[in-house]
Amino acid sequence: MRNATRVMVSTFGALVGLIGIEHGIGETLQGNVAPDGWMILSWPGSPLFHVLGGEPAMTIIPNLLVTGILAILFSLIYLVWAILFVQRKNGGLVLMTLSFVMLLAGGGIFPPILGIIIGAVGTRINAPLIWWRAHLSVGSRRFLEKLWPWSFSAYLIASLLMFPGLIILGYFFGVNNPTLILILLLCMFGFLFSTVMAGFAYDIQRQTGSHQAPSMMSGRPVSQVNS
Repeated sequence: MRNATRVMVSTFGALVGLIGIEHGIGETLQGNVAPDGWMILSWPGSPLFHVLGGEPAMTIIPNLLVTGILAILFSLIYLVWAILFVQRKNGGLVLMTLSFVMLLAGGGIFPPILGIIIGAVGTRINAPLIWWRAHLSVGSRRFLEKLWPWSFSAYLIASLLMFPGLIILGYFFGVNNPTLILILLLCMFGFLFSTVMAGFAYDIQRQTGSHQAPSMMSGRPVSQVNS
C-alpha cells in the first residue's frame, strides 16, 4: 500500500457517493412534484426506510424529480472523483465542493457532511504532513501505523451496520432503536478520526522510509560508500 490516506478517502468517498445516489433514487421516484419546503424526505412513507425516518434531505430546487436527478448525478461524480481523481491537485477541494452541492440538491444530510470531512482529508494526500510529524512521536507513529488496518476495517463495519444494516434490521426484524443509531453514529465518527490519524502516521512512516532508503547502500551510509 503506497498511500493509506488515498485508500481511505477513495473507499469512504465511494460509500458517500453510493448513499447519495440512493437518496436521489427515492426523490426521483416521487415524480414531478414540488416539495413542501427546503427540508424533504427521500423515501417518505417507505417501510424499508422507516427506521431512518424516511431519510431526511434538503433541496433548493422546487421540483423533486429534478432534485433526485441532480442528487444522482453529483453523487455519481463524487464517487468517480473519489476513486479515480482525488490524488490530483485540488482533488480534495473538488470533493468538498461536490459535497456542498449534494447537500443543496437532495443528496441527504449526513452523507454530504461526511463527504466534506473526507474531502478535507483528501487535501492531505501526498502532503508532507509536517504538523503531524511534529506532534506524533516515533513510538506513537509506529503504533498508529499498525492500528491503521484495524481502524479502517472497524469504520467500514460501523458504516455498513448503519447502512444498509439498520434498514435490514428494521424491515425484516422490526428493530427500531434510537440508542443503537446513536451508538453507530458515535462509532463511525470515532473510527473515522482514529483511521485518519492512523493513516497519516502510516504515510509518514512510508515517507520517512523512502527518504532514508537512498542514503543507505549495502548497509552503509552513502558518505562511507563515496569515501
